[in-house]
Amino acid sequence: MTELFKNHIERFTPITEEEFSDVAAFFQRQAVPKKANLLNEGEVCKYHYFVLSGCLRKYFVTEKGMEQTTDFAIENWWMTDLMAYERRLPTEFYIQAVEPSDVLRIDQASQEKLLLAFPKMERYFRFVYQRAYAASQMRIKYLYDFSKEEIYQHLTSHFPEFVQRVPQQLIASFLGFTPEYLSEIRKKRRS
Repeated sequence: MTELFKNHIERFTPITEEEFSDVAAFFQRQAVPKKANLLNEGEVCKYHYFVLSGCLRKYFVTEKGMEQTTDFAIENWWMTDLMAYERRLPTEFYIQAVEPSDVLRIDQASQEKLLLAFPKMERYFRFVYQRAYAASQMRIKYLYDFSKEEIYQHLTSHFPEFVQRVPQQLIASFLGFTPEYLSEIRKKRRS
């Protein structure tokens, strides 16, 4: 287990070394090769993933067969299909490693036991979920409020780590652009 996860917990609630050692026992560590899927459409979503290193993306395949990226997660971020995870349902999404990644995973039953044993982790997950929900709200607002160029500008200025690390075709998928259209926007910005 790494200090990265402990430090992340401490951003929201204090935790002693002994408590962290006990909390860590509820998680499994998993190395994920680049382009490997942690979750496939139609599978029951069993795990919630915390990224220690690397980058994950969540996507679905449209009726036209195109991959539509909905989320990314880099170090210190969580990823799952929350509805399918909470309800133990088959997912409509894929979760894939964009880079070789190292993650912690917890299943729903273990998470429930963790929350009962360590009430402070309830606070931790509440903050994690609140921030994820707030980010989702803002993304929806940007889709309605910003032009396509403004959406890309916002992404590059507020999340440069994604733009530097993630292949451009995945950035385009996340923004709802074709790779060609993203190239045009980038070309205009350089001019």
